[in-house]
Amino acid sequence: MGVFARVREDIAMAQRHDPAAHSKTEVVLGYSGVHAVWAYRITHRLWLGGYRLPARLLSQFARFLTGVEIHPGASIGRRLFIDHGMGVVIGETAVVGDDVMLYHGVTLGGKSRHGVVAGARRHPLLHDGVTVGAGAKILGPITLGEWCTVGANAVVTKDAPARSILLGIPARVQPGTAEEIKAARCLLKSDA
Repeated sequence: MGVFARVREDIAMAQRHDPAAHSKTEVVLGYSGVHAVWAYRITHRLWLGGYRLPARLLSQFARFLTGVEIHPGASIGRRLFIDHGMGVVIGETAVVGDDVMLYHGVTLGGKSRHGVVAGARRHPLLHDGVTVGAGAKILGPITLGEWCTVGANAVVTKDAPARSILLGIPARVQPGTAEEIKAARCLLKSDA
């Protein structure tokens, strides 16, 4: 898939999930989460090409500009949408599937490096369609199944099966309904 096709997907994702997105121009010029994803794609290519220092420096510059820190070593799928991006952190070994939605202040963080082999996964894996509420922390090499919804300020440290709702500190897992999942993603019934 070409660069411009991905850019169009990102813009469409923002418009689909943010009722405040009134035009494509507004998304292109004013959405820091979208800018952060675009910068990540550049830094990730540098990272994979072995240009690790330039990748890290550019990612830190993007963090300065957007308030979103995405490590260039992270693996991110298509159509990631970061709404009100300030304070989002995505760690080096995080894996994010397609159509994931993160709100501000979300951390996909690792646990202590003590005793972890270099290169081992120490950050979360979020499958396709996961939604993570504002301020939530997902910590360690855990896995959240497809279409999970993490509530605002939840602290998740254990795996969760697909279509779960995770709430609280520490987060408790409960089954989610289709309507709850759609509501968390700001989808109207006609959009489903």
